[in-house]
Amino acid sequence: VLIVTGAGEAFSSGGNVKKMQAKEGIFGGSAMDIQQSYRLGIQRIPLALYELEVPVIAAVNGAAVGAGFDIAMMCDLRLASTKARFGETFLNLGIIPGDGGAWFLPRALGHQRAAELTFTGRLVNADEALSIGIVLEVLAPEALMARARELAAQIAAKPPQALRIGKRLLRAGQHMDLKPFLDYCAALQAACHGTEDHAEALSAFFDKRPGQYQGR
Repeated sequence: VLIVTGAGEAFSSGGNVKKMQAKEGIFGGSAMDIQQSYRLGIQRIPLALYELEVPVIAAVNGAAVGAGFDIAMMCDLRLASTKARFGETFLNLGIIPGDGGAWFLPRALGHQRAAELTFTGRLVNADEALSIGIVLEVLAPEALMARARELAAQIAAKPPQALRIGKRLLRAGQHMDLKPFLDYCAALQAACHGTEDHAEALSAFFDKRPGQYQGR
């Protein structure tokens, strides 16, 4: 399990607006230059997180704004500090979520809520984020990382191959039609039934003890 959190007071405050105004760094050059900067820069993050087979927990310790909000939404699970703030703020600056956020947000929150957050660019506090499904839990700042590690440990205690396959199925179900998806599930389930970890999980169930899994 991977835990993603901010190194400072913010989770991530997004792009550097001073550099945007000055047209420096990834915001400089021709339209083709900027397109390439996005493709070879920030767009590597959604691809990496989407392809990652282990579960990812975002421990949102502060502001998650613009690209920072989108990165949080790219994670499987999100826990928030009471200090957390969220905002899909791109339109406020006359730009769009070039990091792929418009792909992730509707899948996590539904089209209507994703549209409202995108079109208004408003900030959402931790309590509202909980009520509309952005985050799973809201915690005191000093309890955030302990809870993230506790949840990570609970997940990591599961049979590792089945855990990875479970995440793979959640991703595949977003774009596959039902019939090929069911065939895919059947093939992967048959593989799981033949693992040593499955046999160990059954033994642990009947022995009423924690399983000891080897990833085989």
